[in-house]
Amino acid sequence: MSADQSAQSAVVRKLAKRPLFSRLFASGRQPLKLVAVPRDHVQGDRQRGEALLAGRFVLGSEAVSLSDLDFAALGTGGPMADALQGFSWLRDLAAASSREKGARVAESLAGGWLLAHGTRVDDAWRPDLWGERILFWTAYAPYILSSRDSGYRSALLNTLVRGARHLDANADKALPGLDRITAWAGLVTAGLLVQGGVRVARAESGLARALSTAQFEDGGLISRTPSQQALLVDRLALLRASYFAAKQSLPDTIEAAAAAALAALHGVTMGDGGLSSWQGGNHGEPARLHALIEGCGLRARPLRQARGWGYHRLSALGTVIVIDAAPPPPAKMAPSGCASTLAFEMSDGPQRLVINCGGPGALPTALPPELVEGLRTTAAHSTLVVSDTNSTAIMPDGSLGKGAEDVTISRSEDNDCSRLEASHDGYVRGFGLVHKRSLMLGNDGKEIRGADQMIAKGRRKIRDAAPYAIRFHLAPGVEPTITADRMGAILRSPGAPPWNFRCRGANLTVEESLTIDSRGRMVPTTQLVIQGEVAAIGGEVAWQFRRSS
Repeated sequence: MSADQSAQSAVVRKLAKRPLFSRLFASGRQPLKLVAVPRDHVQGDRQRGEALLAGRFVLGSEAVSLSDLDFAALGTGGPMADALQGFSWLRDLAAASSREKGARVAESLAGGWLLAHGTRVDDAWRPDLWGERILFWTAYAPYILSSRDSGYRSALLNTLVRGARHLDANADKALPGLDRITAWAGLVTAGLLVQGGVRVARAESGLARALSTAQFEDGGLISRTPSQQALLVDRLALLRASYFAAKQSLPDTIEAAAAAALAALHGVTMGDGGLSSWQGGNHGEPARLHALIEGCGLRARPLRQARGWGYHRLSALGTVIVIDAAPPPPAKMAPSGCASTLAFEMSDGPQRLVINCGGPGALPTALPPELVEGLRTTAAHSTLVVSDTNSTAIMPDGSLGKGAEDVTISRSEDNDCSRLEASHDGYVRGFGLVHKRSLMLGNDGKEIRGADQMIAKGRRKIRDAAPYAIRFHLAPGVEPTITADRMGAILRSPGAPPWNFRCRGANLTVEESLTIDSRGRMVPTTQLVIQGEVAAIGGEVAWQFRRSS
């Protein structure tokens, strides 16, 4: 043990002997312990674990030195702080080390947390953070409770119980959605696994309420955020493991919610195994997502027709299309919601072709705030934009205003193709136009036919004409070559055969674009842009992608 760790252990022993902890060990009471330790079947990120062993915590493109880490100064509310405070990094540490080696790091950090936050209720006792902390402290108990220092072990276990009791009174104060689900899931876990914990039945009822107010019936979160959907699957998987460890029956409602959540998550994955980019998030890390899906203990087919979740999926022989066919999410569920209605992403096998620009999501980022706001606009998504106006207004304070509210969907399948038609009213107030997008994917996966219609509706009329642009942002590495007639392009990429793009009814150009990668960094790319003007009577542009072989 290093000098720093020895000093920290001495302080924790001293802390454990203070009156607060003495009261918890009143005469005649048995020491607290876990009745079982769940097994986390999700494989952590070995590279991140090795960084922890080397003294660095890495998140996105940023890193924190563990030797300088002060949990009291760290605070909460930012991506880096919350990731450290939630202790989910224990999974990565376990992937890179033996228990003996990893415990030296884990117990040092857990001891530091106890010193900073163990004796008082502060921001680190936020309900969602306690829920996450309980899920990972119990699953990785061998890494944080291997110490021979009884004072440290007592301090940690007593603090865990106090955290559970705090959740019992405060779980519903967590923000609605994933945060509240996490809080209640942690409380259920504590009830199952910790002596002197809380009533499991009450915690299960709270979790059922949290799920019912955060999940659509089809399993997707009301935030409509794929990265949060992945965390929902993870939280419920850890909770299932707690039931199995405690040899308790898993309630049918939780099992059904977990299976539906996984199906919705599958529905927004692309051919490379990563996420499609919606609601300010990016494609994430395919290997990490694969580990989560493989380790969650459930199997489900991708959700294709998502009425609530809103992301419809077309797929055929390796070609995958994901379409946003719903209004933006409520602001209270997704503060960074995007004006992306009727945008789509497309991949051919592992090669992404058409994308959205994405965003940093929950990662720390050095991107300028004005760029992050710009990534929420309709123009940052692969869809039609009228007069450079968002289909749903983004207000000066960052909230979403009026726009796409009524989205209609029609879908059909036959022996030749899958068809989807969807429309939204986001341009009716400003221009008297409904945007209708039609997509057809052939069953051989080689052809996608599309059309964007601007249909006159309502009293508001365009006086002369309004410009429009239909944007197809291209994935990094996809190189477009415009054809001589400027009505088409050849798309070449290292991971798929060439695709031919054709359009009619407007002019085609290539413009610069960008996307945000899985570490929250900006990556330059290009976009195909169909430009024209629409009159009050409306208009239509047809387009086609066709694989060369």
